[in-house]
Amino acid sequence: MYKYLIIIEKSRTGFSAYAPDLPGCVAVSSTKEKTEALMKEAIEFHIEGMLEEGLEIPKPTTTNAEFIKINFKKRLRKEFVSA
Repeated sequence: MYKYLIIIEKSRTGFSAYAPDLPGCVAVSSTKEKTEALMKEAIEFHIEGMLEEGLEIPKPTTTNAEFIKINFKKRLRKEFVSA
């Protein structure tokens, strides 16, 4: 069993997700929970397709995601700052 990191991002209409180790494997939905569930299905479907094609399943290499704080020397205009 492999464990793949997924990135979930907020969009204007809901949420989107992707797996950095599985290019092209994405999911979108109106809620974070549904997006996560759809992403799990998408990864399973993606890997099943690779197996049917006789392709090697990529081992997860992205194992961690972190937030970092960035300090700006200049003040940003309000239109560039998101909540």
